[in-house]
Parts: sequence; C-alpha cells; structure tokens
Amino acid sequence: MLHLRLLVPDGRTDEVVQAVERTVGTAHLAVVPGASRDPRGDLVMCDVAREACDGLLAELRALGIDETGSISVENIDLSLSKTADEAEEEAPGEGADAVLWEHLEEVTHEESSLSLTYLAFLALATMIAACGVVLDNAILIVGAMAVGPEFGPLAGICTALVQRAPLLAWRSLIALIAGFAVAMGLTTVFSLVMDGFGLFSRTMLAADRPNTSFIWNPDLFSLVVAALAGVAGMLSLTSAKSGALVGVAISVTTVPAAANAAVALGYGDFTQVWGSSGQLLLNLAGIIAAGTLTLLTQKALWATRRGRIRRTSGTGARS
Repeated sequence: MLHLRLLVPDGRTDEVVQAVERTVGTAHLAVVPGASRDPRGDLVMCDVAREACDGLLAELRALGIDETGSISVENIDLSLSKTADEAEEEAPGEGADAVLWEHLEEVTHEESSLSLTYLAFLALATMIAACGVVLDNAILIVGAMAVGPEFGPLAGICTALVQRAPLLAWRSLIALIAGFAVAMGLTTVFSLVMDGFGLFSRTMLAADRPNTSFIWNPDLFSLVVAALAGVAGMLSLTSAKSGALVGVAISVTTVPAAANAAVALGYGDFTQVWGSSGQLLLNLAGIIAAGTLTLLTQKALWATRRGRIRRTSGTGARS
C-alpha cells in the first residue's frame, strides 16, 4: 500500500474526495479541514493499493492539485488493517507489477543529474576497473561494476523515450556522455601515474588476460547480456526492487570497457581502444533498447487494465 497526503486549496476538497472515493483500491480516507496553511485549504489523506495509484495520480494532476496544492506519496512498510487488505484485493493486478510513472520519472531525473558525486563514483569505478584489467583480476572488475552509477542516466533515457520527455532525455544523455568522458580522461592520467610508479606497464596490458580479455573483444553475447540487463534493470526500478540493480550493475561491462580503453589510450594501443569502445557502445545501446522495450511493454499491459484499475461509479473508499 501507498499513503497519499494531499494539500488541497479551499473549494477543491469535494472534487478530490470524489476522485479518491471512485478509485478502486483506496482505503482510510481522512479529511482535516483547514489544516493546510500554504496553500490555505484542507489536508486529505488516504491509502491506496500500488496498482491503483497511477490512475489516481493522473486524475489528481488533471484536477491541477499538483500546481495549486501538493501531492505526496509515501510507501507503507507495514499496514495492519483488514480494510487495507480488502482494498488491495479489490484493485486489479498485482502491486509488484504496477508502474508508478510519476515516481519513475522523478527517480530517473535525480539519478541522471551530472553532479560531482556522480562524476566521482564513475571515475573511481573506472579507476578500480583499470586496476582489474591490468592485473587480470575478475574480483576488481566485479567491484568496479557495482560501484558504477551509469545505470541512472541509461534508465533516464529509456523513461524519456517512453514518456516523451525531451528534457529528461537530454539531461540523461549529457550525464552519460560527460560522465564517461571525464572518467576515461581521469583514468588515462591515473594509468600513466601508475606506470610512473612501476605498478602498470605496457607489457601487462599486452599480455594474455584470460579473465578480462572479453572486455575489448565484443561479440554477440555482449549484446545479449546487455539486453537482459536492460530488462532486469527497468523491472527492478518499476517494481521498487532496487536491490536487483546490484545484479544488473555487475552483469554488463560498461565501466570495465571504458577503463580498458582509457589504459590502452595511455599506451597508444589503439586496437584495444577501438575494441573496448565498441564493447562500451554495444552495451549502452543494448541496455537502452531493451530497457525502452520493457517500459513500452509494461505501459501497454497496464493500458489494457486501465478500465478496471480506474475509478468505477458507485465504488467508495473504505474509511
């Protein structure tokens, strides 16, 4: 269940209450008259099944409550209520399958910000991966994959394509391109410094590396894994199962490919530069394509249920 807290301007409360009462899957409707000072009006609260929330949010936004008042959504970790259980049963579909598009746009917008923290994590992940590719150490490669934050902008691009949000698309694309450019540039400098200390060498890069040679040798499996990771990543975001993102992060070789390209660039090994760059672009393209198709599929599936999930006449919210 999700908890909605609405600040409703004077004169709009009846409209909002009616929208809530018509929504299948709502419970615990409460109105506190005059509780809101900014804007002046009432406080309306209710609980709603996750699978019914997107439709209710759409109607509340159509009423302009997000512009004249406020809409806040919180996750309920524990709800001991027979009424809430009945409301969830009445709402068509499963909560785990529901997509909150407003929440998805907000999360991807935040995760695709070109911030110093984002650049720092991506650069550090690429440097860790550089150590892994030079030492042919799979453990360091996996660690670098887990640290990399690049899935945020990738998810932002997928969401922007489906929701037709050009601002989010440009924001995510800039974060992705600038992030990898900065990370690879810093990693090239890092590899030259490590070479100066005798920790990296051209011989180590050119040696047989059975554990990491796949990073600069892209093939069809690279695209397959990237596509599967894109599907898993978007499902983890839309179903609020964020823990699965760690598994997604360590399943694709975006950061290691960027690291290998950066180290090879420092030594002038352009064969590995182009191979690693190809691996990087292949993974990025596969994730974006698969992630976008996943969101389109989810949107189509929920559109077929819209009539059942939306408000039905004569259905009231449980108190």
